[in-house]
Amino acid sequence: MSVAFVVEDRVARVTLCRPDRMNAVDAATERELEAIWQEIEARDDISCVVLTGAGERAFCAGADLKGAETSGLDYWSESRPNGFGGLAFRRSLDVPVIARVNGYALGGGFEMVLGCDIVVASTTAAFGLPEARVGRLPLDGGMVLLQRRIPHNLAMGVLLTGRRFSAAEMRDFGIVNEVAEPGELDAAVERWVKEIVACAPLSLRAIKQTVNRTGHLSPAEAQGLRTPALVKALKSEDALEGVSAFQEKRAPVWRGR
Repeated sequence: MSVAFVVEDRVARVTLCRPDRMNAVDAATERELEAIWQEIEARDDISCVVLTGAGERAFCAGADLKGAETSGLDYWSESRPNGFGGLAFRRSLDVPVIARVNGYALGGGFEMVLGCDIVVASTTAAFGLPEARVGRLPLDGGMVLLQRRIPHNLAMGVLLTGRRFSAAEMRDFGIVNEVAEPGELDAAVERWVKEIVACAPLSLRAIKQTVNRTGHLSPAEAQGLRTPALVKALKSEDALEGVSAFQEKRAPVWRGR
């Protein structure tokens, strides 16, 4: 197995386990990731996902080009509706995803970061879309996602140079939420995890589902959209429990129903 997947205390941890290949994703790894995202979507005992790479050098260095025989055109023509790693474009995953970026996040690795909701990066992390430097293109999210996340000139600076950017630069761009020293990275991630898990599970799903499904709509249209997760959350026992706990000055006990 090239991907580790464990769930404990409502937190799923997905770890790319190919440190000898800088956690680059090959076809087998892509299939494993897709199966994991599908399982997470089907479960109701997960409130948060932490995605990272094994070792200290890399989060994910993108596609594994070793021995690659597929042309860029062939790669582009393959069906990959959810983007790189099954995550970059994914809109059916209603659970918050935190990227724990411990090193290089290049090419597809950066595209996976763009598919996450919160990004916590080590000071040693480096981000980039170097595809143009090897005659390829950032086909699985880079060209279409980055320009929608940050100002045009910043996005083009990343896309048209292929150079690497530091975690601090990506924080200034608005891609990274928090930068931590390597020895403090896990603690920083866990702070985010703790705050997310403290929220009602159905509220988290409703918020992410609504954001994912309304980005293309006007504010009025988005406000009027009744997503399934939103309706479920509003009608839930947890909605009543949250108010009761607030009034009684105690921690809520979420039941996910």
